[in-house]
Parts: sequence; C-alpha cells; structure tokens
Amino acid sequence: MSRVLCETWEARKAAALVTSDRHAVLKTWIATILWLIVIAIESTDWLSAHHTSRILYPLLHFLFKIDWDQFEIWHFLIRKGGHVFGYGLLSILLFRAWRETLPSAVHAKWTLRWTAIALVGTAFVASLDEWHQSFIPSRTGRWQDVVIDTCGGIAAQILMWLWIVLRTPRSSGGELSSTWSEQHQQHR
Repeated sequence: MSRVLCETWEARKAAALVTSDRHAVLKTWIATILWLIVIAIESTDWLSAHHTSRILYPLLHFLFKIDWDQFEIWHFLIRKGGHVFGYGLLSILLFRAWRETLPSAVHAKWTLRWTAIALVGTAFVASLDEWHQSFIPSRTGRWQDVVIDTCGGIAAQILMWLWIVLRTPRSSGGELSSTWSEQHQQHR
C-alpha cells in the first residue's frame, strides 16, 4: 500500500513539473508531427498524379467543363500549389515549435534563428520526401520539387514576418517593440 502511495505521489510531483510552457511546447510539436505525417502520406502512391487525376478530372470536368488538355495544366498547377502550401505550412509549424522550444531572452515574437531553423528543417523534409518518392514506381523524386517546397517555406516565413511586424505595436520612437529592434540592438 505504501508503495502505491509513493508511486502516486511521484506521479503527482512529475505532473506538477509540467508547466503550461511545456504544454505549449508539446502542443506545437504535436501539430508539427501531425503535419509531417500528412506529408508522408502524400508522398505515397495513393496521392500520385495518376490517382489524383482520377478524382480531380471528373470533378473539374463536371464543374467547369474542362477537357483533358486543359485539365493537365490545372492538375500540374494544383499539385505544385499543394507543394507550396504544404511546405509553407510546415515552415510555419516548425517556426512555432522552435519559438516555443528555444525562447528568446527579450521575449521577441520573431528571430532570425527560429526562421533559419524552420527553413533548414523544411528543406530537409522536402529532400527526404523526394528521396522517398524516388523509390516508388508511380512517383518521381525531383530536385525541382525540393526547390519549390523550400520556396514555399521561404514565402511563408516572409508572410509570417510581415504579419508579426504589421501587428506589433510601435513604441513612441517608431520602433517595433520586442521584435526586430530589440533583437537588432542586442546583436550590436
């Protein structure tokens, strides 16, 4: 009985150590991992061009009376747009996860370090994804897709930086509070 009480006490002590900050870190990494699973599923034969065309062509033909030649162009654009969106979202999720994991001393909302790590992670996952696809007969591993994916990540980081800058209240001196200006002054 005393052993059960001791184990219960230790479990409660351990649970008390998990702060809301650790919960935030865990939540951001869970979201990132779930999106990585989505990317891994999209990398399989199930979502190859052949399979997506079997779904998209009848739909687009029914809705917009698109013939096969027009569809091939739209299919290509939809698939490449999916790359940009998917890896842009991955880049944002990685940024958020690293921002929670490696907090800034000045409580900044944006740092170049978080952006750089997110972009390296995005390019790494894109490379692994294309390498994986090179082993699947219905898929191709293309370096051009790694470039598209990484550009999607870069675009997302730029948009996120603009969002943070535009939403950050300005101090009386006209500088951004707790983002770029404080961080820039810290590195001088």
